[in-house]
Amino acid sequence: MTVVKDDSGQEAADDKGDMPGGGDTYVPSQRRLDRERHKRARARRATAIAAVSTLVTAVVLYVVVVSAPGWERTKETFFDGHYAREAFPKVLEGLWLNIRLLLICGVLVLVLGMLIAIARTLRGPVFFPLRVLAAAYTDFFRGLPLIINLMIVVFGVPALRLQGVTVDPVWLGGAALTLTYSAYVAEVFRAGIESIHPSQRAAARSLGLTNRQALRHVVLPQAVRRQVPPLLNDLVSLQKDTGLVSIGGAIDAVRASDIIAQRALNYTPYIVAGLVFVALTIPMTRFTDWVTARMDRQRAQGGTT
Repeated sequence: MTVVKDDSGQEAADDKGDMPGGGDTYVPSQRRLDRERHKRARARRATAIAAVSTLVTAVVLYVVVVSAPGWERTKETFFDGHYAREAFPKVLEGLWLNIRLLLICGVLVLVLGMLIAIARTLRGPVFFPLRVLAAAYTDFFRGLPLIINLMIVVFGVPALRLQGVTVDPVWLGGAALTLTYSAYVAEVFRAGIESIHPSQRAAARSLGLTNRQALRHVVLPQAVRRQVPPLLNDLVSLQKDTGLVSIGGAIDAVRASDIIAQRALNYTPYIVAGLVFVALTIPMTRFTDWVTARMDRQRAQGGTT
């Protein structure tokens, strides 16, 4: 038997016996066993308290809502099962358009945002006009409300009657989404690029890399890795805002629910469309939280910069 110190710094007996395979077995001290037992009991107690608190809150909210004077009328207007069943397949059919817009616009936003961010971080007086244009672009489209941008593009471009330019509200709405979100994503990329310490560029140059090679192989990989969580958050927002293309007449999930609601004078289809968007957004949000937590753990352990 040997005397060792446990996690609390106290001396404890560590019984080591010979195993059949020639190895040793570790016997934790009684103090450590008691401490782990106390942690488990405290975790169970916290879980029970949280469950009871959640149940009580849900019951109180239910009683408050159901006992409201206008609940019966609200239930008929917003929670009618007949119209929910009628709207659900139409909303799902329109949701496919939202998903396609998310995929196409998401790729375009990342590419355009990266190019704008690189333009804003270029050095040297010769690139001053490019930096000014990139800064003006981000300032303008970050300040312009998305709904106004959509109206200008969706209704203004067809009014110009330009030859060879589409008047499809889906394409025009996607263009407006790309213009707005690329400005936000450009600032995310720029923040990541400027967060890289200058010593990284200096080390790359000392190895014989040009400025362009240093940016491509050293700066951008680190910058993108650091900015993954905010980029995912922007994509989550883009997924929700794809529903705004319906203002131009595109039949997406929102427009499909609006058609049924206007015909039936019942708002249940809006609730269905909202729940569908929430169901689509929650996995993306949880994935973003998981990536953020994972990167925080790696950064705390020195695994990533």
